[in-house]
Amino acid sequence: MKPTYRWGLATALLATSALFLIPQLHSVAGDGTHPVATIAGMPPVVDPANLYSEIGTDHLSPAVRGDLERIYVPNLRSNDVYVIDPATLNIVDRFKVGMGPQHVVPSWDLRTLWVANNDERHPNGSLTPIDPRTGKPGNALSVDDPYNLYFTPDGHSAIVVAEARRRLDFRDPHDMTLQFSIATPQCGGINHADFSMDGRFALFTCEFNGSIVKIDLVHHNVMGYLKLAMPRTRFAEDAPANTNEICTSARGMPQDIRSAPDGKHFYVADMEADGLHIVDGAALKETGFISTGLGAHGLYPSRDGKLLYVSNRGTHKIHGKPHGQGSVTVVEFSSGHILHQWPVPGGGSPDMGNVSADGKYLWLSGRFDDVVYRFDTANGQVDQVKVGLEPHGLTVWPQPGRYSLGHTGNLR
Repeated sequence: MKPTYRWGLATALLATSALFLIPQLHSVAGDGTHPVATIAGMPPVVDPANLYSEIGTDHLSPAVRGDLERIYVPNLRSNDVYVIDPATLNIVDRFKVGMGPQHVVPSWDLRTLWVANNDERHPNGSLTPIDPRTGKPGNALSVDDPYNLYFTPDGHSAIVVAEARRRLDFRDPHDMTLQFSIATPQCGGINHADFSMDGRFALFTCEFNGSIVKIDLVHHNVMGYLKLAMPRTRFAEDAPANTNEICTSARGMPQDIRSAPDGKHFYVADMEADGLHIVDGAALKETGFISTGLGAHGLYPSRDGKLLYVSNRGTHKIHGKPHGQGSVTVVEFSSGHILHQWPVPGGGSPDMGNVSADGKYLWLSGRFDDVVYRFDTANGQVDQVKVGLEPHGLTVWPQPGRYSLGHTGNLR
């Protein structure tokens, strides 16, 4: 079967940016009409044309009935979690957790929210459980270097992303007892991931060497690495908005990663490339690029699986300044067209978060501004809530879906 091609079309705001072809390639995901042969124990794929079909607004699981509607915000430098009532935008609770909380992660069975405290460069990493019915934390479990946390599609294992160790630790998803580990020596800064539609492999981004690593989830080994190509130009920092410059970064800084709805390729946000690499996961081959905004960072599908929200952190730096050129780009999944560009009024640093259960709001941490943003998905209007010091991977709860693959709510 020959691949078909669609052009990525930028808005006038991004008219000076380079455009790239986005190949739609056949892969193990199927053609959208035939059933997907998944790994044993994994819930079936309901719609092969849209793996996000079960995160729609009317798909709240019975498991989350009675859970409090809350936004849980881990603050990296104040070592605490702020809890926001989304109905009032008020802080209704705050509590201390371990050192260096990075992300709040829903468990595979949707019954626990785990705070990943990786205690960067120190040996006292931990996972703090939160009961979503009460919003209260439990006793932390000692876990080595949990920068991020994912779950295998069959729910058999939690995957602790030990970033500093260049290692993935597979653990019991309830008590976090170690099952086995996979070393990823060529993946510096391993951090974010997404999974193939059939559950047979995962792609993890390697932030510090500009690549991704493919993990075989059946045989538990590394299948290969892919160095991501940098674009010819990117957005200039400390310059008027949307000013281009020659891209001098040879390495890149890949961050979040998400599958296309049909599973045929993955989008990889790159904070130094200022956009999204398009990767054929089955072939482990880069096929295109979409320029979005300065410091492309987080990726979140809309509740109907038609749109991809991209948070642009407003800087190429790991430690940026407040009031940067932060924005959100809205990309149409089917075509790669950029539909909207929503800047943060007065500047900002949108980072990690997720979409509300009703799909009306996109919640994001303001990493260098010590706030949380609530973007109205109808018009891009922004509200802000003041929180602790350096908020990072917040989660919105509850969210629709049958099970969680981890991060800040990668549900399916």
